[in-house]
Amino acid sequence: MKTALTIAGSDSSGGAGIQADIKTMTVNGVYGMSAITALTAQNTTGVSGIMEVTPEFLGMQLDAVFSDIKPDAIKIGMVSSGNLIVKIAEKLEEYNACHIVVDPVMVATSGARLISEEAVELLKSRLLSMAEVITPNIPETEVLSGIKIQSDEDMERAAESIYRVYHCSVLCKGGHSLNDANDFLYTGDKALWLRGRRIDNPNTHGTGCTLSSAIAANLAKGLALDEAVKKAKEYISGALEADLNLGKGSGPLNHAFLLGLED
Repeated sequence: MKTALTIAGSDSSGGAGIQADIKTMTVNGVYGMSAITALTAQNTTGVSGIMEVTPEFLGMQLDAVFSDIKPDAIKIGMVSSGNLIVKIAEKLEEYNACHIVVDPVMVATSGARLISEEAVELLKSRLLSMAEVITPNIPETEVLSGIKIQSDEDMERAAESIYRVYHCSVLCKGGHSLNDANDFLYTGDKALWLRGRRIDNPNTHGTGCTLSSAIAANLAKGLALDEAVKKAKEYISGALEADLNLGKGSGPLNHAFLLGLED
C-alpha cells in the first residue's frame, strides 16, 4: 500500500486539518500518517483555542514517521509559526521527501490574515520551492504573486508568476465570487483550466484541506499531476454533493461518501 503524510493542525470537530486529511487519504486508497503542528479547539462555528507544538516535538514526530514508514507523498497544511516552518523544511531536506503538496494557508475566506508576516516570508523562502504543487485560494494567490485577481486572465498571470519565482506547479483555486468551481493549473509545461460543477452546499468546512490531501494521495499512487488534480476535484465534488449536514455553522464534507454511509 502507498503511504502519505499530513503535516498540519488538528481539528477537534473533524472537518478540517489532520482529521480531514487522514479520512481523505484513506478513502482515496493510501495509508495516512500525521505530524501535528498544533491542537485546536474548534467546531463548525469557529476556533476557540490553539496550542502549538514545539519545533523539537514536531521534529520528533517527523523522525518517527520517516525512519520507519517513509511516505510516498506529503501534504503540508496550516503552519502558523516560522520556527515550525523551518523545522519542517529541515526534516524534508534531511529525508529527501518527494511529492510535496503545500496548501499555503495564509488568508481566510473573509480576507483576514491567518499567519504572521514572518511566517509568510519563511513559507515562501523555505517550503514553496520544495513543493511539487501548491494550492492557494485567490487571496493567497494575490499575496504570493502581488497581482490583484479580478478575471480569468489575472488568475493565469498570477499562477505563471508564482511558478517563475518558486519553480513549483500552481493550482490556483477559484471561488471568492470568481470562477466558483473552476481552478487553473500551471506546471510550466501545461496550463489547464479544470472546470468544476457549482454545487449549492453551504457546508464547505475543510474543502482546502481535503483537496490538497486528495492530490497527495493520488500522487502517492503514481498519477501524473494533472490527473491527480482532476481526480481530487471529482472527489471534492462527490463529497459536497453527498450533502452532509452536521453542526450549527459551516459543516464538514462527507469524506466517506464513497463508502455509501448515510447522513
